[in-house]
Amino acid sequence: MAVEDDSTIEPREGTEFESEEAAKMFYEDYSRSLGFVMRVMSCRRSERDGRILARRFGCNKEGRCVSVRGKSGSSTREGCKAMVHVKYDRSGKWVVTKFVKEHNHPLVVEPRQARQSLDEKDRRIQELTIELRNKKRLCAAYKEQLDAFAKIVEEYSNRMSKRVESVVENLKEFEHIELELLHSKQDAIISQL
Repeated sequence: MAVEDDSTIEPREGTEFESEEAAKMFYEDYSRSLGFVMRVMSCRRSERDGRILARRFGCNKEGRCVSVRGKSGSSTREGCKAMVHVKYDRSGKWVVTKFVKEHNHPLVVEPRQARQSLDEKDRRIQELTIELRNKKRLCAAYKEQLDAFAKIVEEYSNRMSKRVESVVENLKEFEHIELELLHSKQDAIISQL
């Protein structure tokens, strides 16, 4: 890793992290030390199970703000390309696959100013991200309970199916016995005639 200003460790391709959260925290610390606000950007998910396979973190001034119905106002977006891309590796680690260092805007000198530069939308995004994370945990807990319930229902259904099969087999056996008795009664009546 490259060291900047004796204290700032810069991300570089190949850097490994134990988790996506660890990579996020590293880039967040890096962004604070340089004087910009980090934003969680896009992610790529597994089509099979929905797990996050790659994530992009960037500067909060990334992209352009598109005016809605002709409304104009000051935008905090300046088309900045600074970002880091991390990808889940087969080794179980999260690895930096791309790092863009350059910003197209001045950086805030003091970390306190960087925190204050969060506009209302970015604060709302952070709040919603936290809320979403909590909802996902709740959904995971519900899913676990639902899966356990479904397993119980499936086991009960299998037991009931076996019981129904047993009853059907018993009925078939009794029908066979009943037919034999009927035939033997008919034979007995015929022989008496």
